[in-house]
Amino acid sequence: MNKLLYYNTGALSWFILRRDRIRISVWLISLSLLTFAVAMSFTELYPSDLERQAVAETMKNPAIAAMVGQGYGLDHYTNGAMMAHQMLLFTGIAVAIMSILFVARHTRADEEDGRIELIRSLPTGRLSNLTATISVIAGINVLLALLVGLGLYALGIESMDLYGSLLYGAALGVIGIFFAAITALFAQLSESSRGTIGLSFAILGIFYLIRAIGDAGDGMISWFSPLGWVLGAEVYVNNYWWPILLTITVALMIIILSFCLNGIRDLESGFIPAKPGRKYASRFLQSPLGLTFRLQRTGIITWMIAMVILGASYGSVLGDLDSFFEGNEMIQQLLVSKAGFTLMEQFIPMLMSIMAMISTIPALMFILKLKGEENKNRTEHLLGRAVSRIKLLGGYVVISLMISYVMLFLTAFGFWSAGIAVLEDGISFSMLHNAAAVYLPALWIMIGIAVLLVGFAPKLTGFTWLYLGYSFIVVYLGGLLQFPEWMSKLSPFGHIPQLPVEDITFVKLATLTFIAAMLTTIGFHSYKQRDIEG
Repeated sequence: MNKLLYYNTGALSWFILRRDRIRISVWLISLSLLTFAVAMSFTELYPSDLERQAVAETMKNPAIAAMVGQGYGLDHYTNGAMMAHQMLLFTGIAVAIMSILFVARHTRADEEDGRIELIRSLPTGRLSNLTATISVIAGINVLLALLVGLGLYALGIESMDLYGSLLYGAALGVIGIFFAAITALFAQLSESSRGTIGLSFAILGIFYLIRAIGDAGDGMISWFSPLGWVLGAEVYVNNYWWPILLTITVALMIIILSFCLNGIRDLESGFIPAKPGRKYASRFLQSPLGLTFRLQRTGIITWMIAMVILGASYGSVLGDLDSFFEGNEMIQQLLVSKAGFTLMEQFIPMLMSIMAMISTIPALMFILKLKGEENKNRTEHLLGRAVSRIKLLGGYVVISLMISYVMLFLTAFGFWSAGIAVLEDGISFSMLHNAAAVYLPALWIMIGIAVLLVGFAPKLTGFTWLYLGYSFIVVYLGGLLQFPEWMSKLSPFGHIPQLPVEDITFVKLATLTFIAAMLTTIGFHSYKQRDIEG
């Protein structure tokens, strides 16, 4: 082994930790605290064996198995088995997202920005940056595994012993390492950070669908997905460690392949060639709006497909909704209970609040893309020509506003498409559309905050993601975790009427829309006045 290829890897690892110390801390604290909070809430919601067994019966539903994984230990459904069965998969997906974004940021994104070229001009090895990135993200996932494992054991919950808790943490850690390896591989194959992140998220979605199809059946197909491998550990019941070893072994093989490809490719190139564009740009592409749409076209299409699939996955549960909710106190606390409405109608507001907050993600990503372009010194080139700042920012805002509606519409469409297939009497599309579209003012406020920060304090744009995370916790999990009502009112999503259970309050929606317009207007004015960062 040529040690010069890895020269100064330790210094680069420390540099990466220094750059992302805040991001890393936020991810670790958020994931750990959420895990502990849910574990403690389960013990309060289901204190007796009889109540837990009632929940176990609902977990035998194929639609539920497709969402959270096949149940195990259902004959004696302990708090530990319930926690692992209902939370391990979704927490693992969050860990995978963390790892994907981290690796893409420090590999292909840094390569696009010219940082890797600068680093290689210094006394560092050819593989040092990739080695440092993999080492740091592996260390982060190991630390997360220990924090979660030891933390769950420290809660002192019956059936959550040290052995099972460490396995729970290890399962989360290996999911993160696996998808870090996947992202490192795509960083060699793709020529852009957008392609790297897009392909990595696509693989994550494909693995989730493979596992869902398998778990809804006999479980055989699930073994073609690493998410299925990890769930096969049967944490807190049988505590199998071999799926963890299998996952980490495959991840190491992918990492080795990534190193081989990184060692032979040219800097700023990829093994998947980029499709050549047109020789002459269209008139639409020559406008700021057209350029903005073209830059984000792939991401928009990917999110559109994802929202349809996500809506359809929830719609597929409607056929067995009664059996799922019967005796499930946790879900009943999340529902908007009101006399005179069916269980399905009470389920729709909970679903739409989740879908609305997920739909906010692409809307924010696209408006904050302007900040990313500014960081890469690309906006100076545009503004140096006959393009005003208002038109440039306006193009991003228009795209984000359009995306906010399109994502909600596709969510309702996917939910309706699956719903009419499993319900004998069907379901009204207009009702679903209205229940989703009523969240538009909340999405517009989030966009307005992003525009305000881009114009007034671009270094604080990360606050929008923290605020969205806060909104998800207090609005979706507020009832489950017994948060006071005022906490949900600090989020725009906490002011939206829960259609079709509640009536529309046009004054409240108009007020939210006015606030969004004011935030956006101030953002435009600030962006017009401030200096463009170089």
